Amino acid sequence: MKARENPFRTECILRVRYRLHGRSWGDLMDRLDALRYRAAIIGPEGSGKTTLLEDLAPMLRARGFGARYVRFDGAARAQSDPCRDLTERDVLLLDGADALPGRVWRRIRRMCAGAAGLVVTSHVPGFLPTLHECLTQPGLLEQIAVELAGRDDDAFRGAARGLFASHDGNLRTALRELYDIYAAMSA
Repeated sequence: MKARENPFRTECILRVRYRLHGRSWGDLMDRLDALRYRAAIIGPEGSGKTTLLEDLAPMLRARGFGARYVRFDGAARAQSDPCRDLTERDVLLLDGADALPGRVWRRIRRMCAGAAGLVVTSHVPGFLPTLHECLTQPGLLEQIAVELAGRDDDAFRGAARGLFASHDGNLRTALRELYDIYAAMSA
């Protein structure tokens, strides 16, 4: 199988968007409004925090806000001034708040005080009020895997369930490993 034919190649996985469980997108946006657009998306690695944060941007724009996305993961430095030129109609979407040194986090909060909002991702609660906790389930990985592969059989579902367990619910790493499994099953 050629890499470009594998449905678990990076470009296909990146097309998978966040799937809310137990609430609607309207409910999520209403909660964000109630939190005055200052909130945190929390959850373990590979649970969809970044995807959900990215998916908020067009919804914020539809409500008349500007949305600026900044990623900080500890290895990469956040841009020197992510709050520069933010207006009272802009929301800063900060991915990786828990990777920021405390002094940088405090500075960003202070500098974003005049902005319309600040939404962050974190593995732990406490940075801002929690907007949403991202959790994963074996059935979610199975559903995504079946959709991407266009294949629904017991062997494939079993592989997805096994990967969910072996990666402690981290969907990102499980989906990456499905690339190799799919290639082997399709050989």
